Amino acid sequence: MKCIYCGFADTKVADKRTSEQGDISRRRRECLKCGKRFTTYEKAEKAEIFVIKKDGEKKEFDREKLEKSIKSACGKRPVSETQIVDILDDIEMRLTNRNTNIVSTSELGRLVLTRIKKLDLVAYMRFASVFLDFEDLEDFQQEISKLK
Repeated sequence: MKCIYCGFADTKVADKRTSEQGDISRRRRECLKCGKRFTTYEKAEKAEIFVIKKDGEKKEFDREKLEKSIKSACGKRPVSETQIVDILDDIEMRLTNRNTNIVSTSELGRLVLTRIKKLDLVAYMRFASVFLDFEDLEDFQQEISKLK
């Protein structure tokens, strides 16, 4: 690591601390030339995940977009923020640990559906109605009969 003050290439780590979550390392470094100290932070990069949309377009996975859709389905339901974050973390972990970094929107939607179904059936129906593209009451009735 280069010194931020003099640009010298050699520094030593004087102190290292890891965040409570364990995902960020804070290091106090000391330049071996000028003796000044500075702080660096290290965080592991997550693998890029790409989503193949229905029209074939390839987009980078957007956790915030997925979070909005889950929150929309769970709105005014007895589903906590923690439960939503747990769903997101689980899905993201599963996508990261796969042999491929590409997922289809249908596979992603099914991952969400299986998790929401365990939490709240009304939220499940809301998400399913958009994801499965319900067109009329008959589509709702068919899905409800599958749940019974």
